Amino acid sequence: MQHTNYSEHKVDMTKMHHNMMQHDNPKMGMQGHDHHKMMIADFKRRFYITLILTIPIILLSHIIQQWLGIKLNFKGSQYVLFVLSSVVFFYGGMPFLKGLVSEIRNKKPGMMTLIGFAISVAYIYSVAVVFGFQGMDFFWELCTLILIMLLGHWIEMKSVAGASRELELLVQLMPDDAHMVMGEMIHEVKTDTLKENDIILIKPGEKIPADGIIIEGISYVNESMLTGESKPVAKNIDDKLIAGSLNGNGSIKLKVTHTSKDSYLSKVIQLVNDAQKSKSKTHLLADRAAQILTIIAIVAGVSTFIIWLAMGQTMAFAIERMVTVIVICCPHALGLAVPLVVAVSTSLSAKNGLLIKNRTAFENARKITTLIFDKTGTLTVGKFEVSAIHVTETKYSENEIIQYAAALEQNSEHPIATGILQKAKELNIATLKTENFNAITGKGIEATVNGKSIKVVSPGFLNENTISFPEYYTASEAETVVFILIDNALAGFIALSDAIREESADAIKKLKENNIKSYLLTGDNKAVAQSVSDKLGMEGFKAEVLPDQKLEVIKEFQQKGEFVGMTGDGVNDAPALAQADVGIAVGSGSDIAAETAGIILVNSNPKDIVNLILFGKATYRKMIQNLIWATGYNIIALPLAAGVLYSYGILLSPAAGAVLMSVSTIVVAINARTLKIKE
Repeated sequence: MQHTNYSEHKVDMTKMHHNMMQHDNPKMGMQGHDHHKMMIADFKRRFYITLILTIPIILLSHIIQQWLGIKLNFKGSQYVLFVLSSVVFFYGGMPFLKGLVSEIRNKKPGMMTLIGFAISVAYIYSVAVVFGFQGMDFFWELCTLILIMLLGHWIEMKSVAGASRELELLVQLMPDDAHMVMGEMIHEVKTDTLKENDIILIKPGEKIPADGIIIEGISYVNESMLTGESKPVAKNIDDKLIAGSLNGNGSIKLKVTHTSKDSYLSKVIQLVNDAQKSKSKTHLLADRAAQILTIIAIVAGVSTFIIWLAMGQTMAFAIERMVTVIVICCPHALGLAVPLVVAVSTSLSAKNGLLIKNRTAFENARKITTLIFDKTGTLTVGKFEVSAIHVTETKYSENEIIQYAAALEQNSEHPIATGILQKAKELNIATLKTENFNAITGKGIEATVNGKSIKVVSPGFLNENTISFPEYYTASEAETVVFILIDNALAGFIALSDAIREESADAIKKLKENNIKSYLLTGDNKAVAQSVSDKLGMEGFKAEVLPDQKLEVIKEFQQKGEFVGMTGDGVNDAPALAQADVGIAVGSGSDIAAETAGIILVNSNPKDIVNLILFGKATYRKMIQNLIWATGYNIIALPLAAGVLYSYGILLSPAAGAVLMSVSTIVVAINARTLKIKE
């Protein structure tokens, strides 16, 4: 089993995740995970066999016998020592030797080059001593070095596997089978055979096998593994369900909206995979530092060898110092410092409804000084309910006003449209067909219904077209109003209300505690915007803003030196999200194709946005801590390895150097695993 270096191992892992996306069933990708398990088992096996062989090698070594005051020499013992050490070198050291060849062939010398070079020099010199060269072999140092390096790699690979475990759990969320409803019969089918518009039955306690819409039944659904929402969510007819979530105690029927390969869960796995493969500036810095450290190790090792020879020391002593320097300088921990944090953070984020598309954007979240919020569905519940219907043309009834508005809004998923359609449903009003549908940018929509020209527009449209407001029209602070024009005459208006989220006040408060200013940016009217802004204690607001104007607002803040984070729905807010230093698409649910946003939040909860920023800061701190540790220990260890304190009796053996290098790797791995998202 070949193992080269961490980057190649990481390629193995990312190939595994890529394979998940090549099949309708993400579990097919677990073959890659099995391959990784085999690699871990291979290193474990090599370690134990090397351990068994190292015991007699140590006992047959002259220097060890002198230390212990024993004598185990017999005729030909040096050849037994040679044979056992050769087995350890070629079997235990094979992953490092293959890694050396691979790195040299690819002209990218790194960790495996250093280890392979060190053990090769030690082995060749020791063999020469056995066959007549004057000096003292150090087979025992060679074997203990290989033993410790195998142990270090084994532990490291288990750490990497642990770092990716959250992603593995996401893959396992998708059930293998589903209950397809076909007439009066229910058939057991494989999840990956489900197609759009299939009807499936989900029994109590079962996992949801596909994205879809409830057409029958009610239940509570646990979506915690996908969205981070700890409480089960009530689900009723027409509500959406996400594949992989867990049904509660109700039996429900679901109409499939996405096949397995297009499901929200599959897209999350792909996003996590892409994020783990992508490299931020910090990651690139670590890679560059590892390359530099490799060069330093080689130069320092060769220099140490030459200096000790020039000072009259034996060849054996000089080679031992060179090997120790090279091993202790090995940039193993440095190569893991950032990738392990990346693996942990992206997987943890996915579990908590924070989907990282762009690593740099995520790390830059720590720099945000001004956070701009969209209002509807983020700071507010986003569920508009019709609070009043007003008729201004007596020839129309309230039901007709709702009917015309619902006709235009029937294809929209905007919260206002949902509120109007819900009211029409409550009143048992039939939905009319539309023709010549057209969106009026930032102001409303228009279409032809029953031969009449119908417009559903905002107050801004009336102002722009000098249409007088009704005398009794007053905009309540808590209401959003849309006007219905029939054949260009104002026929009536509908008032809808949207409550502020309970979590919004805490979110804004926490932002202030972290010296981050918050502003409201909305297309809603000024009275509503001011009410929300004042109640939450935000720094300010801008109301009745069109999508293209939002971009200009972002630019204004940036020109003032602010590092701007923008939250939006990823569609109308696309220009502003692209302009912002950090674009955060919120409330996207299963539609996670917000190309302009670097980060996507599954829930619209404003606390998630705050958690994202704080988690970005914590992730960056972990990266820096790991980089400092991975490079800092060399400042002390390298001079000791070179033998600067030899005159004081302080000298590190190659094995001790390997222990220090392995400890630094383990510390980096443990530190990465302590990364948590704080609520």
